[in-house]
Amino acid sequence: MVDVGGLLISHPAWAWVAVGAILLVAELKTGSGWLLWPAGSAALVAFAMLIAPLSFAMAVLAFVAMTVITTYLGRRFMPKAPPPEGQINDRRARVVGQRGTVATAFQSGRGRVFVDGKEWAAEIEGEAAPTVGADVEVLDIVGSARLKVRAE
Repeated sequence: MVDVGGLLISHPAWAWVAVGAILLVAELKTGSGWLLWPAGSAALVAFAMLIAPLSFAMAVLAFVAMTVITTYLGRRFMPKAPPPEGQINDRRARVVGQRGTVATAFQSGRGRVFVDGKEWAAEIEGEAAPTVGADVEVLDIVGSARLKVRAE
């Protein structure tokens, strides 16, 4: 059986490779983007240990310094990912511009329409009240859950 502790003490570069691997696996599991830089810094310390052996304190200091520097540079200069389009929870983006069908007759400018698989309270733009089954276009969301529609 191999003594892992003895291996890591006699070859400290492998200890830093292990630290970097653990951080990289944690980054892959979380997807936060924050652990990528410390994982890379651990790899840099492992490489530095192969070139010029450092004491434990110097290696930790180098790791901390490289983590701060790489995190700052990575966050500063890496392009930001654009927000995903078509957010499923954004009702305004999902419903505005859609076409629907009048579900109940409009009275005094208010009625109900069927849009996006759901029946919504609605108010009509203009004077013309569409009949049940007529097509409408959603113009806006008024308040929290009432659509402003226009007859087509």
